[in-house]
Amino acid sequence: MTSSAILSYSIEPIDELPVDDKLAAALLSSMSEYGEQLHGRRLWLACSGGRDSLALAALCVQLYRQGRLPFLPQLLHVNHGLQADSNAWAAHVADWAAVQKIPCYILRAQVNGHDEQAARQARYEVMRAHINQGDVLLLGHHADDQAETVLMRLIQGAGVNGLSGMQPWRVQRQGEQHNILWRPWLTIQRARISAYAQRLQLPYIDDPTNDTGDNVRSGLRRDIMPVLASYNPNVIDNIARSAQLLSDAQASVSAQAAADLQQTAVVPLQLLSAQQVLNIDELHNLPLYRQRQLLHYWLGQDEPLPPAKQLVDDVLLLSQRDDHDHQTELFWQGRKQSYTIRRYRQQLYRLSNEWLTWLKLPLTEQTEMLPQPFSHESNAADEQPVLTTLRSDNDFTWQVQILANELAGLLDHDQHEALLKSSRTAMLKVAPLGRKQRVQTALASRPQSGKKLYQTLGIPSWLRDSLVVISVDVIDEKMTENESPIALPILLLSPFDRWVLSADNLKTDTTNHQLAHLIKSNLSPKKGAKNRADCL
Repeated sequence: MTSSAILSYSIEPIDELPVDDKLAAALLSSMSEYGEQLHGRRLWLACSGGRDSLALAALCVQLYRQGRLPFLPQLLHVNHGLQADSNAWAAHVADWAAVQKIPCYILRAQVNGHDEQAARQARYEVMRAHINQGDVLLLGHHADDQAETVLMRLIQGAGVNGLSGMQPWRVQRQGEQHNILWRPWLTIQRARISAYAQRLQLPYIDDPTNDTGDNVRSGLRRDIMPVLASYNPNVIDNIARSAQLLSDAQASVSAQAAADLQQTAVVPLQLLSAQQVLNIDELHNLPLYRQRQLLHYWLGQDEPLPPAKQLVDDVLLLSQRDDHDHQTELFWQGRKQSYTIRRYRQQLYRLSNEWLTWLKLPLTEQTEMLPQPFSHESNAADEQPVLTTLRSDNDFTWQVQILANELAGLLDHDQHEALLKSSRTAMLKVAPLGRKQRVQTALASRPQSGKKLYQTLGIPSWLRDSLVVISVDVIDEKMTENESPIALPILLLSPFDRWVLSADNLKTDTTNHQLAHLIKSNLSPKKGAKNRADCL
């Protein structure tokens, strides 16, 4: 099977053919710059079979055979199946790799859509699925690609980050997996690569759709770049240099925003990408331009693409409101997740919609028989904690771990003695807080319920159905049907906080720290994310 898009040169070994010194210098210089990060990593080369990727593969083969390159990357070719010749192109790349004695894998991708962006996303997803954690993917992007990227982002209204273009070394994250994209040729012009490919008579694939002008990039390449070059023949190098300068500027901006985030983040309320919280008072202590930079950084810190300027402006206005309206919501559809941005009191919340969905799952009452004997003499070292799952799905799990016997030591003398009577047993009860249920925290003067309790404790609306009461219920075997167990409330618990209850039932010197030792709340994101054990 052949294709008219494949140059008619025969496939020949290229080991002994002349190396282009400038292309080699760019690759070796980049390898030296990132040598420490490259050490011990497996390398792959994304090879479409086009001029740029096949030239980069050829150079790697030449330098490796000459002992100037310490590695020989493995080729990855993705067959999208979007064109009639796709299978022929895949077979051609495999044949070329076999002659050069370089490993090559042909991957198939299912593209959801018909545009270049959909194909690109499918391409990276299938390559990520094939390679391992921390592997390096070598790409043949060059200075012309960089110039086109910068111009595309300029006409889309990008800021410093977007105008810094593609990075020569970038960590790409997808969930817990991360890989590195390495682009050593961003300072090399396409014309240089073309001349090298012609000298080696590389039978590369000249995809006819690259220059049709039916998308923004190819339109810039065909119509705009030649015009700009007529004004300044160095336009490609100049734009690439500007991208590098802007990349340095973006590094400074990001470093400042990261430092500002440390000062403004409400750390006890953070949960990876699910819930991120900013202190509005601390935000307003910053100059206005740093507020915008911080919000831009804060909103997009888990996303590959930054938020739109309009969203940043809307969130800034939300932070400046003084009408005490806690119902306003802003929505953002990111690449990885969709988010809701809300304000409650003097805090800004960026909430993933997966997290908000999880918070609506019902909490059910659970009881556990406390182990016997429930006494001071129990050996704490041998005690097995009671583990209760409060809420769980494919996204998050919330569990409570309780050292029940040791908990008895915090009860006051009368309650503790009552539990030691042979006719009495104790149940550990974990139940959702009822809307009309009245509870009294240790610092409150009287029991509260409903709206007043939420206001006193500062509970935002989306967390109000995630409050649970932990109590000890004392059951007397001689109890009649009309009698109820003695309920000893111990703790009111949310996914991020705790409040000691019924101080009269506990020893007067009982502290939140003591309860934190005996009752641990663990909120763990799933989907491969690193678990967060709050141990509240």
